[in-house]
Amino acid sequence: MSGTNVTAHPSQRIGSPDRPVGAHSIAAPPAVSYWMAAAFVVSSALAAIVLAVAGAGGAGTALALRVTARWCFLLFLPAYAGGALARLCGPRFAVLARQGRAFGLAFAAALTVHVGLVLWLMTVAADQRAPMLLFWAGVACTYALALLSLPRLRGWLGPRVWRIACEGAMQYIALVFAVDFIVEPLRAHGADEYPLTYLPFVVMLVGGALLRLAAQIWRRPGTAARAWAE
Repeated sequence: MSGTNVTAHPSQRIGSPDRPVGAHSIAAPPAVSYWMAAAFVVSSALAAIVLAVAGAGGAGTALALRVTARWCFLLFLPAYAGGALARLCGPRFAVLARQGRAFGLAFAAALTVHVGLVLWLMTVAADQRAPMLLFWAGVACTYALALLSLPRLRGWLGPRVWRIACEGAMQYIALVFAVDFIVEPLRAHGADEYPLTYLPFVVMLVGGALLRLAAQIWRRPGTAARAWAE
């Protein structure tokens, strides 16, 4: 969002509160740390390359924001829709469901670089000092999910509150991406000159939302009673 992982028990995942009981993640906590470190390094490298080529002024920073936003989105999408895809399409996509929390925490790590760029843009470009409440609320949702995915905090909330908080936060983050990829470009360019570079991300975002909705409507046999379980 240009305005924008760790394992064990099913309810620990940051990306999907609908994971069946008894499904254990295959990654160990140290592996998730590597995911987070790699996501942060890639985000930092992308930002550094863009700033080196385009400059660290307002235009270069805005370009770096667009690039890192797309990288963040590519990490968010499997956390957002991976569980739904596995439920609808079967075991071949189970790895996405198992690694949902890893993708979610990697997204949070990559988002840190994006947030830094936003703060830098507010410093170098006076016209970019708008409150951006939608964006900052999305950032808060991301880091809240990362924090609440810790077993003790999640256990303190209880499974019902965790499921509600997870679903609400994930949908809000998706909304922020929708504003970034759809609403803002339309506002800036109009429908006739909408940048085609946004279309692949719009398709992925809308597809992920539809998958998530379909997974709630249609539950695979044998999993309906366990879906959204702690």
